[in-house]
Amino acid sequence: MSKETIEGATQKGVGSAKEAIGKAIGNEKLQVEGMADKAAGAAKEAFGKTKDAVHKATR
Repeated sequence: MSKETIEGATQKGVGSAKEAIGKAIGNEKLQVEGMADKAAGAAKEAFGKTKDAVHKATR
């Protein structure tokens, strides 16, 4: 598993938490930050998975 995959999954988790907390306390800014973190984390995770697949295929 690449570093990007792990970082992306972690960032998605943090984003989910931010979004849920923002929703619970009625803070739109925190909700939006959470959604942005989730999207960025998903992109980073996808990049990491692609990187892993390329590495595996070129062995």
